[in-house]
Amino acid sequence: MNKNERLVAAIKNGTVIDHIPADKTFQVVYLLGLDKTEKAEGTVTIGINFASNKVGLKGIIKVENRIFTDEEISRLSVVAPNVVLNIIKEYEVVEKKTVNMPEHLYGLVKCNNPKCITNNEPMKTVFHVIDADTVKCHYCEKEQKTNKVQLC
Repeated sequence: MNKNERLVAAIKNGTVIDHIPADKTFQVVYLLGLDKTEKAEGTVTIGINFASNKVGLKGIIKVENRIFTDEEISRLSVVAPNVVLNIIKEYEVVEKKTVNMPEHLYGLVKCNNPKCITNNEPMKTVFHVIDADTVKCHYCEKEQKTNKVQLC
C-alpha cells in the first residue's frame, strides 16, 4: 500500500497513537479522555483490528489539533506500554514519542485487595511501579500484575 492509499484519513496537525493492542484501544480512548466530546479540539478517528507485525492486531487513534503532555502519555503505560505517538505537523511526522512507565500511578488503577483503604474510603489510589509487569499499592502493599489491573 502506498502513502496515498491509507485506510484512515491523514490529519494535518495533531497526534497519531499507533501500535495499540487492538483489545486495549478503547481503554486508551478512556485514559486520554477522548470519550468526552467537550474535550475534543478536532476530529478523533479510532480504528481497530489493523494488521501489525509488532502486536498482531492493532488499534490506531488519530487526534486532530492536539499534542499530548508527557504525563498523559505516561498514563498509557498501564494498558499499552509499547504504543508510539507520532506528532504531525502539515501532514508530516515531525516527532515520535514512546510511552515510558512513570514511577508512580495516581488514581488510575484500582487495588484488588478488598480490605484496602482505597476500596473503603473515598480516596485516590497510589501505586508504585516495581517494573513493567508489576505495581504495588502504596497503602496495603499488595502487588498486582499490570496486565491484570482494573482501571479506576
